[in-house]
Amino acid sequence: MTGIPGLDAAGERVIAAEARPFAAPAGSVLFRPGEACERLALLCEGVVRVRMVSESGREITLYRVGPGEACVMTVACLLNDVRFQAEGVAETALAGVALGRRAFRALVEASPAFRETVFAIQTKRILDLIGLLEEVAFRSLEARLAERLIALAGEGGLVEATHQRLALDLGTAREVVSRRLKALEARGLVALERGRMRILDPRGLRTLAQV
Repeated sequence: MTGIPGLDAAGERVIAAEARPFAAPAGSVLFRPGEACERLALLCEGVVRVRMVSESGREITLYRVGPGEACVMTVACLLNDVRFQAEGVAETALAGVALGRRAFRALVEASPAFRETVFAIQTKRILDLIGLLEEVAFRSLEARLAERLIALAGEGGLVEATHQRLALDLGTAREVVSRRLKALEARGLVALERGRMRILDPRGLRTLAQV
């Protein structure tokens, strides 16, 4: 199993001959800025978060990679012999297979299905990154926070996320998120609990997210 859907016979042959088992525990740093790229991991289980970290320690999440996807930065680095410009961290435990540089290029050349899948993923990620840039540049943090809370809300409006996780997702400091959440609580939109929060006014939060 490779995690890549619709792989054709040519691709399966390359995978069978060249792929090696891959696993990593949660919290592992898979690559850092400036490092050379030597392999592509194809996940069957787990999620990788790709982020950028400033010199002051602030972070922003660029995208996440799960089963059935490929890391666009890794693909770009392997195809163009450039070094990583961001950091990849295992958000959960990972399992899958890995292809070295030579095997990856062989797969791209041999498998039209794999090429189409990779290019489709690349296109989607580019559009996602444009959307992220627009949000960071042009949307208020309060609106983005409201939208993220709605997206993460589970049964009963419960959001199982720390202030730090929200800060990483939004590309800001934890202290800033904490202040914004307290403001939302004061307006009766959310209730803050230890390590989580509860949405009290979904309609009001959705209205705020559209600002």
